[in-house]
Amino acid sequence: MTKKDVTLLVCGTVLTMDARQTIIKNGAVAVAGDTIRELGDKKELRAKYGAVPVLETGRGLVMPGLVNVHTHASMALLRGLADDLPLMTWLQEHIFPVEAKLSSELVYQGALLSAMEMIKSGTTSFCDMYLFAKDVARAAEQSGMRAWIGEVLYDFPSPCYGALEHGFVYVDEMFDQYEDHPLVSVTVDPHAVYTCSPDLLVRLKEKAVERGSRYVIHLAETRGEVEGAMAQFGKSPVRHLEGLGLLDGSVLAAHCVALDAGEIALLAERGVKVAHCPESNMKLASGVAPIAALRNALVDVGIGTDGAASNNDVDMFSEMDSAAKLQKVHSLDPTALPASETLAMATMGGARALGAESRIGSLEEGKRADMIVLDLDQPHLTPMYNVASHLVYAARGHDVVHSVINGRPVMENRRLLSMDEEAVLARCRELAGRLTGRPC
Repeated sequence: MTKKDVTLLVCGTVLTMDARQTIIKNGAVAVAGDTIRELGDKKELRAKYGAVPVLETGRGLVMPGLVNVHTHASMALLRGLADDLPLMTWLQEHIFPVEAKLSSELVYQGALLSAMEMIKSGTTSFCDMYLFAKDVARAAEQSGMRAWIGEVLYDFPSPCYGALEHGFVYVDEMFDQYEDHPLVSVTVDPHAVYTCSPDLLVRLKEKAVERGSRYVIHLAETRGEVEGAMAQFGKSPVRHLEGLGLLDGSVLAAHCVALDAGEIALLAERGVKVAHCPESNMKLASGVAPIAALRNALVDVGIGTDGAASNNDVDMFSEMDSAAKLQKVHSLDPTALPASETLAMATMGGARALGAESRIGSLEEGKRADMIVLDLDQPHLTPMYNVASHLVYAARGHDVVHSVINGRPVMENRRLLSMDEEAVLARCRELAGRLTGRPC
């Protein structure tokens, strides 16, 4: 590789999030195509690479883009539709009836809306499970985001594919369409134990093995879910999956709130990955996931926002703040889940949860060039004694000024480069009004 291969320099204080959480003051990241070519001193790299385009801001902090390991992007269209309700009431009486009216266009525009929000708040990668997943993938491609996307399957007919057998065809079509895609990876997504028969859970696992993909499922989200599984199967959701032979390192389990010590040990033994969604769990009063115990057991845990209908945003900076504080107040231990560990969960932790730790999650030579730049010249970020502390407890998504994904700038100075923000906002207001019959 020659000097001419370098296509971009991203400059500022560089927080690498490598194993030592190395910080390079007055640093720069040299990008060649989609890959990080070199990290080092800004003056040296600018002299070395000459008139290469530069992305920076006055007191900028360059860091890996955040990894949102569990969301339902298109639910941005349902934000605020039904609040202050228990999970099953929220789902069965409000969300499922509206979702029955969904269409390809609604899902596509909702996913664009969420992608805009994620990019503008520092997320560069997300894992999505929803309906009309081809349209979520289409929106991810349009936005330039890195994404893991799966079509949710369950026992009853879907507004997307209709009868269940058509769902398997739909999933295969997605795998074929996005094979070897640089940004979009396809996952296999049973909705949950309470919406999928044992036979369906097993069939989908076979599909995930066949395609070498992640198996993404909501798991043990509430005590009610556990009680329902005990009544139906004589086992908790976790032990039900274990009895079916489904737990292994390809499983990404969302929520994992209602776990006992034996189940935590089992998840660790099987290598299951966990997506922690603290704000959604709080809002739906689902409970507090035992994150300290999971991490002590060496379970890989990433952070997710869940959908905007149960959060009600997809700002991962806010989510980190909630994750850390929730563990502290729940355990009455101010040392629980410190800022540095929380930040690691939102970057390398998310990458490991998705099996992508060799490509994303930290700024290191040879990895994909996914990074964001925050403007530190702000009252709420001054002075800065500890970088991780400020990023978790003080920073918010609106502090992100630039975003680069796969070596491509997708936002500069808060201006989105891959989407027409005004057009998407206008279209989403129009579609939401049609969907709900409410003025938006």
